[in-house]
Amino acid sequence: MAGLSAQRDAAAADVAARVLEWFDVHGRHDLPWQRPATPYRVWVSEVMLQQTQVTTVIPYFERFMARFPDVHALASVDVDEVLHLWSGLGYYARARNLHRAAQRLVEDHGGEFPADIDAVESLPGIGRSTAGAILSLSRGERHPILDGNVKRVLARYHGIDGWPGRTAVARELWAWSEAHTPDTRPDAFNQAMMDLGATVCLRRRPLCGACPLAADCHARAAGTPEAFPGRRPKRDKPVRATRMLLITRNDGRVLLQRRPPTGIWGGLWCPPECDVDADPAAEASRRFGLTLYGVHEWRPLRHVFTHFALDIHPVRADAGPGTAVMDDADLVWYNAGSGDARGLAAPVARLLKGLEDP
Repeated sequence: MAGLSAQRDAAAADVAARVLEWFDVHGRHDLPWQRPATPYRVWVSEVMLQQTQVTTVIPYFERFMARFPDVHALASVDVDEVLHLWSGLGYYARARNLHRAAQRLVEDHGGEFPADIDAVESLPGIGRSTAGAILSLSRGERHPILDGNVKRVLARYHGIDGWPGRTAVARELWAWSEAHTPDTRPDAFNQAMMDLGATVCLRRRPLCGACPLAADCHARAAGTPEAFPGRRPKRDKPVRATRMLLITRNDGRVLLQRRPPTGIWGGLWCPPECDVDADPAAEASRRFGLTLYGVHEWRPLRHVFTHFALDIHPVRADAGPGTAVMDDADLVWYNAGSGDARGLAAPVARLLKGLEDP
């Protein structure tokens, strides 16, 4: 048994050596969050990169850093301003958790990331892999990671069957990530594994000829690299529908309502919603005391989420004179050109753009 363990350790070390050699020549060394790679910058980038590609994240990250250069700046603002800068990036719970975690860091840790990985993982929105990435990439500490790219590389190299969302599969992937992470240059190794998955071990049509692990990769030997990792069990995606009321008054401002803090687009601002079959004029009168004129429907807009699709049925209308609705914490007459920083979901931003360019 001791001999088998030694062989396994040697094989794991060989993988790390090959990956690091590849990284030194072909890896990404000039990403914005690497200059400098502080815990704060790495944390923000890792949260943004969850289920989002690097090319999409870079401009958001740069705008975010310009406005919130450190954790104290992020913790001090209202969450609306954070959501505004996040608008269009999706998965808005990430932004809300980022803001909450910043406040926790300031209140409990003086604005510094704790040294203990369990304490980092206890912060809102930070799981095991993100915590490991923060401490590894910013401080050079040895912690394994397991983001989507790393899962793909390990599943293919070791021939691990099954969807990584299953507990047994995830446990095996974590064991291999732990085994391969070296004691020296763990930060470079973790970045290398993410880069390898993002640029070579692609989801479709992987570039196996450029991979440092190709010689003994199980999936390549089997001729089925795209079969790994296993796919999420397929389910029919349900379709929901909603009516959005695009109500404007004579100064061009549009009525927006803050969504509940949880659920889809939690905490963002949207036009008031009602059932598709409801009478828009009756809804506006009952809920806001408004009389609507020029009511007409726009073409429906479909927005696809991870687990369902939403059909938005917009109705455009003018509010009558003497509108009684006043701005408050959850209701506002919004002027897009005023610089008012509010978080807007991407389809809402498109609808508001339609009001400007009918």
